[in-house]
Amino acid sequence: MKNQVSERLVIAGIGEVLWDVLQDSEELGGAPINFAYHAGALGAEAYAISCVGDDGRGIAALKELTKRSVSTDYITVLAGATTGYVLAKVDSQGVASYTFPDDVAWDRLVIADTNGTLGQRLSAVCFGSLAQRSPISRKAIVDYLAKLGPNTLKVFDLNIRQNFYSREIIETSLEMADVLKLNDDEIVLLGRMFGLGGDEKKQMSQLVERFSLRLGVLTRGGKGSLLMSPENISDHAGYPAKIVDTIGAGDSFTAATVLGLLKGHSLDQINDHANRVAAYVCSCQGAMPPLPEDMLIRSC
Repeated sequence: MKNQVSERLVIAGIGEVLWDVLQDSEELGGAPINFAYHAGALGAEAYAISCVGDDGRGIAALKELTKRSVSTDYITVLAGATTGYVLAKVDSQGVASYTFPDDVAWDRLVIADTNGTLGQRLSAVCFGSLAQRSPISRKAIVDYLAKLGPNTLKVFDLNIRQNFYSREIIETSLEMADVLKLNDDEIVLLGRMFGLGGDEKKQMSQLVERFSLRLGVLTRGGKGSLLMSPENISDHAGYPAKIVDTIGAGDSFTAATVLGLLKGHSLDQINDHANRVAAYVCSCQGAMPPLPEDMLIRSC
C-alpha cells in the first residue's frame, strides 16, 4: 500500500444510503455515506456509491448530498424502489438504536462505475456488513472491491445491526480489507466468532495478524479508542463531549482515521484528531454536521 500525498485524496463510501427517521425529524445517513460526507468535510473529494428510489426520499437524498458536497454521480436511481430509511430511537444518553425495513433500494445495489473510472482514482473506499444483508448487494460490493487496485485502501466498518450479518460475510470482508473498524460491542462478537483470547489489545492484535490488516480500529464510546498496526499501538482516552446524539460519530472517526493514515500521520496523531472530530459530532444533531475549520486535514 502506498501513501498518496501528491494529489487530493479521492474517498468513497459504498453501501446503504438511508434516512434516519427520528421522533420529530428525518436526517440523511447510512454509515458508508456518513463516512463519505465526513471525508469530504475533512478535505477529501467524496463520493457516495449506492442506490435510491425515485420517490420523495430519494430525490431529497440526492439534493442533500449535493448540498453537502458529496458527489452523487455513482448513486443509481431505481424506478419503483423505496429509498432506504430506518426508524431510529435516541435514549437519554444520546445513544441511538435502529430498526431497518426490508427490501429497500440499497438492497438492490447497482454500481454505476461500470467502466471503473472512479475505481481507478480511489484512495480509499469504506464498506460494511449491513449493505451485504441482500445477496444482490453483497455480490455487487464484493465484485467491485475485487476489481480495485492495490493502492486503494479498503476499509471494513463492521457496523453490526440487528441480525444482518453472518460469519461468512464478516470473514470474507476481513479478507478483502486493509483496515478494520469496530466498536466495543463488536469486538466481543468477533471474539466469540473467531475464538480470540485475552484482553481487547490482544484480541485486536490477533485480528490484525490473522487477516493481515494494515490497521485495526477499536472505538469505545466515551472511553476513547485503540488503534493497532502490525508495528505500533495507540491508546487514547477520548475527549469529553456534551452529547446530543451519537449518530454518525463513529463514521466521522473512521473518516478522520483513514485520511490521517493516507497522509502518513502517526497513530497517536490520527487517534487524537479522530477523537476530537467524533466528540464534536456527538455534540451535534444528526450524522452530518458541518465541521469546524480547525478540524480539517490540510492538503487532502
